[in-house]
Amino acid sequence: MRKISREEIVKTVKKLYLDAAVFLPEDVSEALKRSYEFETGLAKDILKQIIDNQKVASEDKIPLCQDTGVAVIFVEWGTEVLYEDGDPMDAFNEGVRLAVKEGYLRASVVDDPVFNRINTKDNTPCIVHFELVKGDRVKIVVAPKGAGSENMSALRMLKPAQGLKGVKDFVIETVKNAGGNPCPPIIVGVGIGGNFEKSAILAKKALLRKVGEPNKNPDYARLEQELLNEINLLGIGAMGVGGRITALAVHIEYAPCHIASLPVAVNIQCHSARHKEAEI
Repeated sequence: MRKISREEIVKTVKKLYLDAAVFLPEDVSEALKRSYEFETGLAKDILKQIIDNQKVASEDKIPLCQDTGVAVIFVEWGTEVLYEDGDPMDAFNEGVRLAVKEGYLRASVVDDPVFNRINTKDNTPCIVHFELVKGDRVKIVVAPKGAGSENMSALRMLKPAQGLKGVKDFVIETVKNAGGNPCPPIIVGVGIGGNFEKSAILAKKALLRKVGEPNKNPDYARLEQELLNEINLLGIGAMGVGGRITALAVHIEYAPCHIASLPVAVNIQCHSARHKEAEI
């Protein structure tokens, strides 16, 4: 067994959150540049501003967006890793808390969603998805998620008889209804199968894949490309001004499901597709 300390988790989460807020992943940056070369008119100008914003954020070490998001964390915890410092959630929250304070990140979390809505002032509690894996390492992915794109996401429990057409119609409908609200060009994460909550987690996890990296299953890879083509034909364009590129990619993750169900979740990500990862 290998031991891991609270200090290691706190330090790692803090750095990942700070870096994710400031530095856009290289694959996202390259996808935006390719879109700029392909785009025309006002949408091309908007893409230039998005690319320039990324450069300024990186050089001046300031957040890419004023909405530094809810801290969503995916953790792959090795079964041979021992943690003896109490509740590991305390460590994840402390890492987020310190990042917000040190990086002057916007506090965007309220403690009660309906009645009080009092700001917690440090973006805690974070949202952590744990998965047990073989080995003696812990992989942590911090993915700040802003409300603009999250609010445009959706989930629907389709009937199995609706099949492939139902899936495609729902994804296209969700993107069309979102319009310019999620700050396109977007990345569309789609979770299919599992159950109600599993499909939503799959959709969010799909956003962590490198932009344009196809699903390993050729059927789903083909569906990703078909959906991307149809989404870009909608003409929503960068920031909703109209144009050729509405989405940089469509990523699908899937899981087995009940014989009577066909859950489909669509998690939309804005052009500021922030996430950083590390292994400890």
